[in-house]
Amino acid sequence: LGKIEELPVEDNSMDAVISNCVINLSPDKSSVFKEMYRALKPGGRICISDILASKEIPPEIKDNPEAYTGCVSGAITQVQVEKILAWAGFEKITIKPKEQSEEIIRGWNFSEGTEKVVFSAYVQAIKPGN
Repeated sequence: LGKIEELPVEDNSMDAVISNCVINLSPDKSSVFKEMYRALKPGGRICISDILASKEIPPEIKDNPEAYTGCVSGAITQVQVEKILAWAGFEKITIKPKEQSEEIIRGWNFSEGTEKVVFSAYVQAIKPGN
C-alpha cells in the first residue's frame, strides 16, 4: 500500500512500472515520474496508458468531478509529459495515441467535444543503463 508519489519500494529495485489511468489523479505528476525513475533498475522501463490533453481543457470539463475521477480533467499535454520524463532522467520516450481514442472518450459522455481536447495514449520510456 502506498502513494504513487512515494512508492513503497527500494531504489533501483524494479524492472518495470505499469500504470493504467492513474497518473492523471495526482496533482504532482513530476513527483510521480521521478519516483518511478528512482524505483526502476538501470535499463528498467515504464509502460503507461493514460489520458493526455491536446489543448487547454475548458472549465466545464476541468471543474467536473466525474471528469477528474475519469482521468480527463487532470490531463497534461504530450509536450509536458515528454519534458517531465526527460527532466526525471528517462530516455527513449515514446508517446502514441491509441487507435479509436476519440470514440472511446466520446463514449464517456463528460461533455460535448471532450474527445477534441484530450486523447488516450500509450507512454513508454526507459531508465538509462545496462
